[in-house]
Amino acid sequence: MTRTREQTMAVGVALARRACAGDVIVLRGALGAGKTTLTQGIGRGLGIREAIISPTFTLLREYESGRLPLYHVDAYRLAGPSEAYTFGLDEYLYGDGVTVIEWGERVEALLPGERLEIHLEYLDADEREITLHARGDHYADMVDALSAHDVLTMQGGEGA
Repeated sequence: MTRTREQTMAVGVALARRACAGDVIVLRGALGAGKTTLTQGIGRGLGIREAIISPTFTLLREYESGRLPLYHVDAYRLAGPSEAYTFGLDEYLYGDGVTVIEWGERVEALLPGERLEIHLEYLDADEREITLHARGDHYADMVDALSAHDVLTMQGGEGA
């Protein structure tokens, strides 16, 4: 659980420090749950210098000033996987950066089997419950490395 915006960002920073080229992070949660705030933390952890803002109306924002590129996708307005495929989502999923997808359930069919899924639940104005679900060994190792952060509710690998 995070109790401040800064704590939510710190979770993102910790994730980014363990991120590798080609990583896919899927964020799930209601409007206002903290998906963009977490992404801002990931950007900070990657050393991105630009301000990270929601790509709601542009679908995708690319940030390349960090140690790895950050591809921030907002699938909320997509009609489905076919529309995501049309704008080239698959190129980012298998690219050289870290791809963070808000509302990933809208493009589920395009997502790689191995990925990190993060569910953010809005509890009140500041509190968020953050649950990590690793799909694949690389992401399980990432989650294990983060287990020292008592602000998270952790879940294991594929079957958890």
